[in-house]
Amino acid sequence: MLEKLFPTLSRLRFVVQALMLFITVYGSVVVGHYAADKISAALPALSCAYDQMNGSYCVLVPTQHQVHHRIGQAMVQAQQLTVQMVLPLLMVFLTFFAFFFVIGKAFCGWVCPLGTLQDWIGRIGRRFNIGLRRFEQGDLGAVQRVRPWKWVLLLGLVFLLPLLTGLGVTPHALGNPYCEICPSRVATTLLTGNTEELALRMGDGWKFGLGAAANTLFGFMLVGGLALRLPFCRICPLLAFNSVFQRLSPMRLAKPAMHESCSKCGICTEACPMDIPEIARQSGRKAYNEDCTLCGRCVEYCPQDGIIKLKWGPLALFSSSREYYKAKVKRELPDGTVKPLKFVRNAARPAADATDA
Repeated sequence: MLEKLFPTLSRLRFVVQALMLFITVYGSVVVGHYAADKISAALPALSCAYDQMNGSYCVLVPTQHQVHHRIGQAMVQAQQLTVQMVLPLLMVFLTFFAFFFVIGKAFCGWVCPLGTLQDWIGRIGRRFNIGLRRFEQGDLGAVQRVRPWKWVLLLGLVFLLPLLTGLGVTPHALGNPYCEICPSRVATTLLTGNTEELALRMGDGWKFGLGAAANTLFGFMLVGGLALRLPFCRICPLLAFNSVFQRLSPMRLAKPAMHESCSKCGICTEACPMDIPEIARQSGRKAYNEDCTLCGRCVEYCPQDGIIKLKWGPLALFSSSREYYKAKVKRELPDGTVKPLKFVRNAARPAADATDA
């Protein structure tokens, strides 16, 4: 029955993404604000509709608040790190780990509303034949240059600046710096019909600068996402945060050994929306890279039986299959290219006729 409803893993992922986008943005409409607040506090999904009593917010929000209001202010008052100060932050992490243990970094690939929106924007780009820009398989240097930025944002904006603000070193406006520039805050609030997050705060120079940065990142995500797959995910601090603990979850990507054709194939890297070369070049722990979102596309597009698997503990949830690969590429190529819509083909035909003439 499930195979009839979801003939491909991508189809199942699309349904889950759509469901989680609704829950993380409009969840309180269904379960009420109080329940949504309790649930979303433990759900590390990057959705910033929290300030509108709509849906969830990510673990980075309470982390910044606790660092700013608890640890920083307590240190400036020369108090010791007591249970009253540590416990709130500890509870944030414990509830995060309770959910993270179950599905691990699949939060990024299946739940995060910002990841879902970028994924769908990329699909629009492929539908309209917008040229795909990606890191080539041999361009590991370019990938390595981008990767550190998510750690810079995590350490600098989520931990350091809130702490310095709590200590009184930096202005109060920098107490939640990442939230102020997060494009998810703009995107998910726009989905509720509220345009307030697009407005720039003119009365405070720091607020104005952070708001301008948020709008810039949001615009980059919208426009760049048509040609570059998951542009913001590559520098997302939540991806870095999840990467720290990815080995603690039984949900993982598994490639126990290299196939003899792996060094020449590279289709899995081509299919990967994060352009991860290690999945094609490595095996074991190194194949499950810190940038992986567990979206499963590398498993879908591996043309060899059982080489790459999505696993939960000892259970293989999905394994690469040659027959599955053959059926999948008939509908969609590894880079996401699909057959163009009919009206797109018709619009392109006059130009082709004029060229022939």
